[in-house]
Amino acid sequence: MKNFLKDVQKHLLSGVSFMMPVIVAGGVILAISLLGANQTATGLVPQPGIMTYLNQLGKAGMTMMIPVFSAYIAYSVAGRPGLTPGFILGFITNSTVSVGGVDVKAGFLGALVLGLMAGYMAQWIKGWKIAKNPTIRSIMPILIIPIFTVLVLGLFYYFIIATPFSWLMNALTSFMATLNGTNKIAFATFMGVFAEIDFGGPVTKSVSMFTLALINEGVLEPNGIFRVLVSVPPIGIFLGTLIAKNKFTKEERENAKAVGIIGCLGITEGAIPYAVKDPKAVYPATILGGITAALIAAFGNVTCPVPHGGFIVLPVVGNKLWFVAAILIGSLVTALVLKFLKKPVSQEEVSA
Repeated sequence: MKNFLKDVQKHLLSGVSFMMPVIVAGGVILAISLLGANQTATGLVPQPGIMTYLNQLGKAGMTMMIPVFSAYIAYSVAGRPGLTPGFILGFITNSTVSVGGVDVKAGFLGALVLGLMAGYMAQWIKGWKIAKNPTIRSIMPILIIPIFTVLVLGLFYYFIIATPFSWLMNALTSFMATLNGTNKIAFATFMGVFAEIDFGGPVTKSVSMFTLALINEGVLEPNGIFRVLVSVPPIGIFLGTLIAKNKFTKEERENAKAVGIIGCLGITEGAIPYAVKDPKAVYPATILGGITAALIAAFGNVTCPVPHGGFIVLPVVGNKLWFVAAILIGSLVTALVLKFLKKPVSQEEVSA
């Protein structure tokens, strides 16, 4: 079992290494496209002209990162035969689908699970006895493996994983509705824990939809808390690489510069590779940082009337100093916890 878990970790790190450039490219271009963007009821709209095209390019990169993550996990397990099912299955987990009349989207957690399953299934099929036949062997990687793997795991996703996930999302939204307005500390703590627990994934989207629904009712504080929290994990990780250099590889420190920039502009997904690589340190750090930021924002009565976060929306938020303080202090708490929890990397990795 221990060896198996080590193998799984290796496969996840492979997916992360291929996903990271996609996040950086998409996130930075998307962030640039939002400079000077117009605030609307549905979000930030880039300025006409080149910014519109940059926005489309950035969104394409952010959309592709989950399929790339899934595909290269499968590739790490099974080699090239794992790529096609990994890409397709990663794409469906990152797409909103209707299952039993309920819209669901599994995001990077679904991509992680299906990427591993696709890799191990492709590897298993490669070992079939019929694969030794020269004629069949030539069509295995382009016909049998991708079709069989996608059919089996795709249906498994739709009929087994997706529906329970929708139940979880509905339960989460209902639970949050009971917290709002009854206890500010409990509500802020809950937001700090769950608002970015999957770094822009389905749980995050559920919390976001809840806060946006309250905007329509004239309640802006929950959305204010949420728009603080989208920046805390990536900025906190960036600060962590500055105050604990010996606990991050040179590559991680370099990537963190871009992650910090896109975090300032309200894009959380840059934290995903770090969370996947070292969940025991990153999850507690970002949760504690998130709770701190949420409490500060709640007691500072921070409000936000738009569905975006980070410093880019500062002109329209209420109680701006509290908004800034919540992001910076929450991010600093994340960085300090990372410094305490992360194990040092080898000297070669620090300088390589």
